[in-house]
Amino acid sequence: MLIQDKQQRNWKPIIKQFEAVLGKNGVVQRREELITYECDGLTSYRQRPAIVVLPRTTEQVAEIVKICDRNSIPFIARGSGTGLSGGALPVEDCVLIVTSLMRQILNIDLQNQRVVVQPGVINNWVTQAVSGAGFYYAPDPSSQIICSIGGNVAENSGGVHCLKYGVTTNHVLGLKVVTPDGSIVDLGGQIPEMPGYDLTGIFVGSEGTLGIATEITLRILKSAESICVLLADFTNIEAAGASVSDIISAGIIPGGMEIMDNLSINAVEDVVATNCYPRDAAAILIVEIDGLAVEVAANKQRIAEICKKNGARNITIASDPEQRLKLWKGRKAAFAAAGHLSPDYYVQDGVIPRTQLPYVLGEIEALSQKYGYRIANVFHAGDGNLHPLILFDNSIPGELEKVEEVGGKILKLCVQVGGSISGEHGIGAEKRCYMPEMFTAVDLETMQWVRQTFNPKGLANPGKIFPTPRTCGEAANAMGELAKKFEGVERF
Repeated sequence: MLIQDKQQRNWKPIIKQFEAVLGKNGVVQRREELITYECDGLTSYRQRPAIVVLPRTTEQVAEIVKICDRNSIPFIARGSGTGLSGGALPVEDCVLIVTSLMRQILNIDLQNQRVVVQPGVINNWVTQAVSGAGFYYAPDPSSQIICSIGGNVAENSGGVHCLKYGVTTNHVLGLKVVTPDGSIVDLGGQIPEMPGYDLTGIFVGSEGTLGIATEITLRILKSAESICVLLADFTNIEAAGASVSDIISAGIIPGGMEIMDNLSINAVEDVVATNCYPRDAAAILIVEIDGLAVEVAANKQRIAEICKKNGARNITIASDPEQRLKLWKGRKAAFAAAGHLSPDYYVQDGVIPRTQLPYVLGEIEALSQKYGYRIANVFHAGDGNLHPLILFDNSIPGELEKVEEVGGKILKLCVQVGGSISGEHGIGAEKRCYMPEMFTAVDLETMQWVRQTFNPKGLANPGKIFPTPRTCGEAANAMGELAKKFEGVERF
């Protein structure tokens, strides 16, 4: 049996081994202290780990993983704990390897536009470290002031600027990785294109199921000559969505395009008080463009004309850095502001074709009416990445289950119109049941072979990404049969 019952495992000698590597302060074992680590940003799912360890170096991570490997202990890597799909959710009787103390920026190479960091480095720290020289790090999740680069790599995080610049995988050149048997390997390198298999691409977004990244080489970009932000407000959300399609059709690729509905607008103004978002608007569209000054000047006029053609009431244009930040401030605080609308909220993360925005938003509203839950819509409109926030009260028995049902219907809807069940939050423990909605049995089998190659014992972040019998009924039966094929398979 892979995972032993907690009562059967003698933790004392194992803890001593961890302490020999990390010292007593590097091992958390008191029950009341472990509560801190029982969930990530998806607080609906909770499981207390058996032990938490706090390494500071690649070598320490490798020794910890070797101890887990020798004792067949499942282990899970965790960064800042801001994930929203349960990717860092502990499993019973596991060791949680927390990388938050691995927070050194190891090297800054401005000439070659790259930075090497440990996984605990906060996303925004990278830009802060190079902004004085005129550079920045493009991926910018809403949680960028607290989320870690290691977590961004695990979930392939995006952000408001992923429309033009791509998600995390487009900005990772190389990785130093501790594999599930404790080996230290290097994937990728120092240059954008490496020969051979794209193992870096396989690892980014693998959610800790293939190993733990301990050093990450990131690509940084030169700051644009000119940046401009436009905010347009509309009397209906469909008009905002139409503006998005028309802007892209005009050959303009903004740095980012975001839509917020009326519920989100008022939540943000109640909490952040930007005084920039009109409370009576059905939706606002925020568009950021960057590039050469002449290009930005021309495009901002074209975007304003497109928005007006689609019925925009007012358009605010900001080029001053402080005013630009003010226009973005509310969007960045949207998830936090939703917490003031309701005791709890359940956020989804699906992707749809831009042309399907009006239809899908209408279907989400229909679900809201049918189930009686308010749903606030905040999303990366440019690439169709939706973040509907379903508001509910978890203290009412049965509410979470109903809300999960609504969230599942939204994910299925995304797939039905040609989209995806995740844009940047990952699959984790939350969405694994919906993988068969998007992938065939052959697809899932192929993915399992990749996982088996890196993680033959199944110790690295078990129970994530793929359906399991306990949670997914019939969808998991097929995976159970698949697992039998791996018995006795050697790693190669």
